[in-house]
Amino acid sequence: MKHSLRLLTVLCWSVIALAAQSQPGPRRDDASSPAEYSARTDRKIVPYPETPPAIGPAGAVITDPSFGSRIARITDARSDPKGAGRSLSSPSSAEQNPWNKNSTMFYVDTAGGSFLLYDFDPVTMKSRLASAPNLPWTGEPQFSYGQPNILYGVVRRDTVFQQYDVSTGKVTDVNNPSKCVKLQASDSGGSPTVSADDNRFMTTLGPVQDRNYMVYVYDRSLGCRWYNTQTGEIGGQWGPKGTISAPDRFLIHNARMAKSGKYVYATRGGGEGVGKGWVVWEIDTMNVGGCPQGCKGHHVLGYSHILGASGMSHPLELWMRPLNHLENTASIITGLEPAKDFWYDSHYSWSNVDPNDSAPVCFSTYRPTNPNTPGTPLLVTGPWENEIDCAETDGKASKVWRFAHTYSTARNGFWSSPRGNVSQDGRFFMFTSDWQDELGKQPNGNSYRSDVFVVELH
Repeated sequence: MKHSLRLLTVLCWSVIALAAQSQPGPRRDDASSPAEYSARTDRKIVPYPETPPAIGPAGAVITDPSFGSRIARITDARSDPKGAGRSLSSPSSAEQNPWNKNSTMFYVDTAGGSFLLYDFDPVTMKSRLASAPNLPWTGEPQFSYGQPNILYGVVRRDTVFQQYDVSTGKVTDVNNPSKCVKLQASDSGGSPTVSADDNRFMTTLGPVQDRNYMVYVYDRSLGCRWYNTQTGEIGGQWGPKGTISAPDRFLIHNARMAKSGKYVYATRGGGEGVGKGWVVWEIDTMNVGGCPQGCKGHHVLGYSHILGASGMSHPLELWMRPLNHLENTASIITGLEPAKDFWYDSHYSWSNVDPNDSAPVCFSTYRPTNPNTPGTPLLVTGPWENEIDCAETDGKASKVWRFAHTYSTARNGFWSSPRGNVSQDGRFFMFTSDWQDELGKQPNGNSYRSDVFVVELH
C-alpha cells in the first residue's frame, strides 16, 4: 500500500512538472532574470495580409499569419452585459494592471463605465465570463501584484480606497482620504495605483480629469500624505511638510506611482499653469522635479525608472531614465533611422517589470492615417507599425520582439485604438481592436465595433 501511494505521488509530481514545462511564454534563466522571448527581432517591413484573418466568435483562438503568435478573442457583440452589442475594451491606460498575478483572471471595460471579470486558462488561452461586480468604483481598478484574488479600486462618491476579494466577493475599506485632507463636495478619486508590496496606494483627487489638483498617497503603516499640485503644498501624517521649491503649479491629467511606492509621475491637465512637461515627486521628501527634455508622448513607470517616447527623431526613440535623475537619459532602441512622412502613436505597459527595471517593456502602435473601410490592409511603411511588440530594457542589446499585427484601424474613436496591457508574468498582452472594421457596427450605426483580444508573447 505504501509503495502504491509513493508511486502515485511520483506520478502526480511528474505530471505537474511536465505541465509546467509545457507552459508557453518567455524563458527565464533564474528567478530574477528578465524574460527572453523567442519571437522574431528583425527590422523588416511586414505588410498586412490582403484580408484580416477570420477571427470567429468570443473564445476563438487563431495564429497570427505574419508573426506566428496565438491570438484569443475574448469578447464579441454578445458579451455586452446590456445586450445591445456595444464595444468592450481593454483599460484606457496601458499603465494600469488589469491582470491578476498568475494570469488566470483579468478584467475588461464596458461602454457603461463598469468592468467584467474573466477567468483565463494560460495554457489553452480559453476565457469565460466570471462575474460582473456591482461596485461603486470610479476609473479603472488594479489587481494586486502579490495576491491573485485581490482587486483594488476607489469609490466614486467618497473616494475611499477599497479592496475586493474576487474569490469570496468580500469588500474591505482600506483608507478614506477625506479623514486626512479637506476635499470639496465635487471632488472624487481617479484610477488607483498600488505598490508592488501592496503597502502604498495612490490616486488623484479633484472634480474631474484635467482639473484634478491633488496627488494622494496612503501607506498602511505610516498613514496619509498628499501633494497639492495647484498650490505646491505637501502635507499629511508623515514626512516633511511645506511648499515645494520647484516653481511648477498645474492641474492633473494623469498620475501614477512607481512599483516601489517611492515616486509619483504626474502629467499636466487643462487650464493655465506654471512649468512645462510632466513632473516626478519623490514621495518621502519635498523633492519635485520637472521633465527637462523629451517630455512628449506616453510614459510608464518601473520601480526606479520611467520609460517612454522622447518625441525626437523617431516614434520609437524610447528613453529610460532614473526617477531621481531625469536628466540622465538612455535610448533602449538604437540604430533608428529618422522618421520621414509618418508618425505613429504607442502606449507602453510594464506590469511585468522586475525590481531591477530590466524586464522588457511591451507596447502597441497605431497610425492615425489608417484606412477606415472594412477589410482594407492597414498602412505599414516601416518596422513596428500597427504591431504589438516588446523592447529590451536591460542594456545588454537593443532587441524589439515582434508578436502580432493589431488589426485595429484606431479610427473608430479613442476606444478603438489598440491600447494594451501586459500580464504580470510577461506571457500575454491584452489589447483592443476593431479588426479592420470586420466586427460589425456599433448600436448607433455610426462607427464600427471593437473587442478585446489577448496575444501570447512567445
